[in-house]
Amino acid sequence: MAAQSVKIRLKAVRTKAGLSLSQTAELTEVSKAMLGQIERGESSPTIATLWKLAKGFHLPLSAFIEDMGPTIGALSPARRSAVKFEDSIEVRTLFAFDPLFGTETFIITLSPGQTHASDPHDSGIIEDVFVISGRIEILQGSHVKVMAAGDGLRFKADQPHGYRNIGASPAILHNTMHYQKAGLLE
Repeated sequence: MAAQSVKIRLKAVRTKAGLSLSQTAELTEVSKAMLGQIERGESSPTIATLWKLAKGFHLPLSAFIEDMGPTIGALSPARRSAVKFEDSIEVRTLFAFDPLFGTETFIITLSPGQTHASDPHDSGIIEDVFVISGRIEILQGSHVKVMAAGDGLRFKADQPHGYRNIGASPAILHNTMHYQKAGLLE
């Protein structure tokens, strides 16, 4: 299935929190103008902007993406649409955030030569990466870990990190975010 542009539930999340656009801009470090454009569907956020929203609201990433659906009986990733962030990675939600487990799981695709840098996530978030196909580098500060299909890594995601596809074909990753220690289960 072809990738689709990201549709965001920002207004619903902001309204539920009882925040104005100005308060949300202060909380998330995303400009009021950009927040308004996202809410009106005039602009799709980058993955970096989406993580700023998640961090500012102390919510999981999938809380902002429309049509995540329940995790019990969820469609397989082959049948669920991928979200392609402009000039960035493709993300397919395997399991949306589940408060029972404190996790959400994605399938991430990186094009050949593509690098994705991530700002620190909320404090206490742990990330698991399992390479399904291809070869990647995981960047953690000045440390680089080379991984191939079948390799996995668990690391603290509350520090700068990123991924680089070092192969000639797309790299596909299984990515799980663990929020148990991030205060999201309250």
